[in-house]
Order: sequence, then structure tokens, then C-alpha cells
Amino acid sequence: MRPAPDRPALCSSFEGVDRKGFPLPHVSPSGLPEEEGVELRRAADGKGDGVLATRPFAAGETVMVGFLVGALTGNDSHATQVGPGRWARHGGLGPKVNHSCDPNCGVRLNDGHAFDFVARRPIATGQELTFDYAMRNFTIDHFPAVCRCGAARCRGSITGWKDLPAVRKADYGELVAPYLRMMDDDIRPADGG
Repeated sequence: MRPAPDRPALCSSFEGVDRKGFPLPHVSPSGLPEEEGVELRRAADGKGDGVLATRPFAAGETVMVGFLVGALTGNDSHATQVGPGRWARHGGLGPKVNHSCDPNCGVRLNDGHAFDFVARRPIATGQELTFDYAMRNFTIDHFPAVCRCGAARCRGSITGWKDLPAVRKADYGELVAPYLRMMDDDIRPADGG
């Protein structure tokens, strides 16, 4: 079966994905429920589904452990950048975590080369988990021009890492994909500007 034009094919077959290559919800490689402490629900703001905390999380605590269900041949709207010019599909609830320009979670690369969600500040029971898509994507190519996150610090559009101001990059600290900082170094002019 050929993928839709905006959805590159998985490089090989993987369990836990539907026939179009999208991860099946709530399935981890072991077949156990994805994560304790979070669940997929209709967001209270009516914007769609969101992943909500079912217990409180402290700043710095791992909220969800990420896992990959396969490498992709290119970027699409549900792809995760996993390195310069490389994309993959995350499994479980990770793809359902919505964007915010002032997120309560950041990402940390784990031993499985997937991204865990880590609380940037305390998260209360019932609060929606969010992260900035720029925390793991150098550019954003498949989203509407206008951001609807509603954060006081909203940038107005969902942008990638390369378009973030230096202050915002510094604010995110180490809770971003490590290759993003290397990619910044690669494009920085030789004069250090």
C-alpha cells in the first residue's frame, strides 16, 4: 500500500502501528499500557485530544518514556526528527502531546534513541502535557501558519529550533534534542556571529 503523499513510508514493518504507519494508541513494545500517570482525553479547551496528567509531577521528573516504532524515509506532520536529515515515528501517547510556546515539558533523548517527556515545572493532576515542537525539530514544515496554543508567550506560529530566539533556546536548557545545538553550530557563520 502506498502512503499518502504527506506521509513518508516506514522504512520497514513494525508492530504497534496501523496500516498507514501511525502508532496505535496506548501500545508499548511490551504490549503493556503506555504510561502510568497520564491519559489521552478531549482537552478542556475544546481544541481536540490532549495528554493529561492523572497525578502530579515534580519539575525534572520523567512524565512519559518515549519509544520509536520505526524510521521514516522523510519528514511528515507526525514525524519526529531524530538527527540531521533523519526522522522516525514515536509510539504510544508521545505523538498526542500538543505544542505550546510555553510548554510544561521538555524532551530528553533516552537509550532507545527516542524522546522522554520531562517536566520543566510542576504539573498538576488534570493539566495537559505540552512541549514546544522546536525542542526536537530544526524546522517545522507541516503545520498551519498560525499557532493556537494560547500561551501568554505565544510566538504566533509553530516554528522550528532554527527560528527560536537565543533567549528561548537558553530557557529550554538541556531539555531539547542534542543534535539541535550541533546544527546551530554548523550554520553559525565562521566569524562567530
